Amino acid sequence: MRDVLDRIRRAGRPPFHTLTAQQARAAYAAAAEVLDLPRAPLARVEDFRIPAADGYLLGARLYAPSHARLPVLLFLHGGGFVIGGLETHDSLCRQFALHSGAAVVALDYRLAPEYRFPVAVDDSWAAMHWLALHADTLGLDASRLAVGGDSAGGTLAASCALHARDSGLALALQLLITPGTAASADTPSHETFANGYLLDAPSIAWFFDHYIDRAQRADWRFAPLDADDFEGVAPACLVLAECDPLVDEGLAYGDSLRAAGVGVQLELVRGVTHDFIKMGRAVGAARSAQAVCAAALREALAA
Repeated sequence: MRDVLDRIRRAGRPPFHTLTAQQARAAYAAAAEVLDLPRAPLARVEDFRIPAADGYLLGARLYAPSHARLPVLLFLHGGGFVIGGLETHDSLCRQFALHSGAAVVALDYRLAPEYRFPVAVDDSWAAMHWLALHADTLGLDASRLAVGGDSAGGTLAASCALHARDSGLALALQLLITPGTAASADTPSHETFANGYLLDAPSIAWFFDHYIDRAQRADWRFAPLDADDFEGVAPACLVLAECDPLVDEGLAYGDSLRAAGVGVQLELVRGVTHDFIKMGRAVGAARSAQAVCAAALREALAA
């Protein structure tokens, strides 16, 4: 991990907070899969559209290791609600499909600042409900549905799980990888890992400011840790990075779920930073964590 950070520093990439949103998207897209595993071949990789609540057609991509009627994971990509998309997380989604035996549907939800909070939340909820009703049109099993994501996508996945509970939709699992869960960047880990650990404090502030007004940040759809209660939400597989500004709020979220009687599998991966899950080519812990995620999906979605 230290070697990866050294290589990133030597590359001299400008921090996201020094760029416009469009420049940051281009920079992230160019570098996002450099450290990822090669894109694994799968039986099905298909692009399609899912309607948002307002009728906007959202891009989506289906990954499936076979043509069988498989259970499905709705995957929501990271990127601070501002950057990222189907291409930046293609390798990761292929790994999850390959090793879990489930289908993965990745969603290209709308990004800030063009679409500010709660558009990304609404798009994620709409896709989750669409899959519950229409997965059969893709040859998939809607009765075995999970939701997951990394970073900001983990935040959206946690929000989806809470909304699913409230709307009576049964989910088999919420897969939360280094999620943000709190309204404020004020935990000790935000201070300890503020600079030099890939995701820095100025960039977190930049993402937040692009996405959401300060007056809205206590809304549980942005900060799931502020939800009124967690009883009855889907069981969670929570994968956290030790050297991540977000690790404390991830641990707090796992504690809140457990206190409400929700099953939690917690994996605290030592010696790695935020976004490590996408570094399978360079960091062995990424491959191990991907295997943990795949096993959790396989178990939760078993017939």
